[in-house]
Amino acid sequence: MGELKGPIRKMRTHYKLGFPVSYELPIANELLPLNNLLEKKILLDFGGEISCTYCGRSIKKSFAQGYCFPCFQSLPQTDLCIVKPELCHYDKGTCRDPAWGREHCFVDHTVYFANSSGLKVGITRSHQQLTRWMDQGAIQALPIARVKRRLEAGKVEVALKQRISDKTNWRKMLKGDVEPLDLKSFASDLLHYIPENLEVEKLDEDIVEIEYPVLKPLDKIKSFNLDKNPKVEGILLGIKGQYLLLDTGVINMRKYAGYVLSIISDF
Repeated sequence: MGELKGPIRKMRTHYKLGFPVSYELPIANELLPLNNLLEKKILLDFGGEISCTYCGRSIKKSFAQGYCFPCFQSLPQTDLCIVKPELCHYDKGTCRDPAWGREHCFVDHTVYFANSSGLKVGITRSHQQLTRWMDQGAIQALPIARVKRRLEAGKVEVALKQRISDKTNWRKMLKGDVEPLDLKSFASDLLHYIPENLEVEKLDEDIVEIEYPVLKPLDKIKSFNLDKNPKVEGILLGIKGQYLLLDTGVINMRKYAGYVLSIISDF
């Protein structure tokens, strides 16, 4: 491969039934096929330069995985209601960008159960549910309900997370010692907790199973921090969620969106 240099974005994922997830890393104007680097030695070198993933300005620190502070404060995609959709304030007339809100929040959303590190509930726009599950490192996922807007999805999630987690234990997810679950049985037991006043289409779909390109599970999880140690070097043993798994530790690539990296392999 040689060397590539430029600002990176979160890894792109591609799913094909019966095959491990295929990963590509956007870097500058190229897409680096990461599965091709498995079992190879790679070096990630951060020289201190960061650019905002929205406006492109040069910054010293990024917020919300890739934004400069002004964009973080003003963009609808960085508002609190994105991580807590039950706090959607569109109807109050205070949405940061109503046109963006109509396009992204007033569309079908899926409420799902997933198994990344154990049972969890989550929500996502229906057209990107597979991407969401792969980004979380889920080995199983099951759509359980569909609603017409993000606010209702958030309310359903709030009701269900009183009984099950809405978080992923990323260390357990990366170790790979996660047992398969009967997600349909959990759905049967928990769907009746969805408030009756919400307009919800309950679903009866098949469990989706996802395999990741991990050659060897890690016994210990050591996480790299590019802000403290700008060079990461090791043999690539796997990719899961948004993490690269090296024999020397793991790195969450999504966390460093906008960081200008030099990536070298076969050295």
